[in-house]
Amino acid sequence: MNVLHYWRAMWGIIWRELWRFVTQRERFISALVRPLIWLFVFAAGFRAALGLAITPPYETYILYEVYITPGLIGMIQLFNGMQSSLSMVYDREMGSMRILMVCPLPRGFLLLSKLLAGTAVSILQVYVFLAIAWFYDIQAPWQGYLWILPALMLSGLMLGALGLLLSSFIKQLENFAGVMNFVIFPLFFMSTALYPLWKIKESSELLYNLAKYNPFSQSVELTRFALYEQFNQEAFIYTFVAFVIFMTAAIIGYNPSKGMMTRKGGG
Repeated sequence: MNVLHYWRAMWGIIWRELWRFVTQRERFISALVRPLIWLFVFAAGFRAALGLAITPPYETYILYEVYITPGLIGMIQLFNGMQSSLSMVYDREMGSMRILMVCPLPRGFLLLSKLLAGTAVSILQVYVFLAIAWFYDIQAPWQGYLWILPALMLSGLMLGALGLLLSSFIKQLENFAGVMNFVIFPLFFMSTALYPLWKIKESSELLYNLAKYNPFSQSVELTRFALYEQFNQEAFIYTFVAFVIFMTAAIIGYNPSKGMMTRKGGG
């Protein structure tokens, strides 16, 4: 196997995922409707109730809509990662995933290619959301829209790797509802996506610690700082380490001789 074989395999997986996304218009619309409702309805209702002090990376007082925009970006990538995990379960049940896994390429490479494909889809969704937010007068420095790209790539990989890990445990599509209740919602609501850490600390020390060390919080903060042309080293390291851990565990989980696939009768 040479480099050309690897490239063809990766591009084929990415192209398949992009084509699936393009042909499933309801998936694209639903990915945008969810954060837009939070932006236009939820944020408008809480604007007067939640005062925000001047905290980095912001240099002045901001509206609540401005604060939650990076959190809604994280929401898009989080739900996209979980959607990708759902598609992995579906592909495994239909047999296409089994065909992919028996090809003569390293299983880790195939999973990484699948992860890159999902991340590319989520980045496309994020930039469409940012374009809509721009017309809603939520505007960052124009350089920030370039700075945010590497942050989106890393956060998308980390959240997608978490989805891959979960998909190695999910046996049937019906079990995905449990993932929503016990993984997605706690990750989102116990984070800095909707409220700054100092606000959370005022109400509960326990929630503050959970939000502070939540990997989703770190990915949101990485995106928040990048959008305003700043680099958050702590968030970068935390997100990168979480990606490595989740990805390693997912590769082990999809290993038919070591992981969860052994207990399910093969991948």
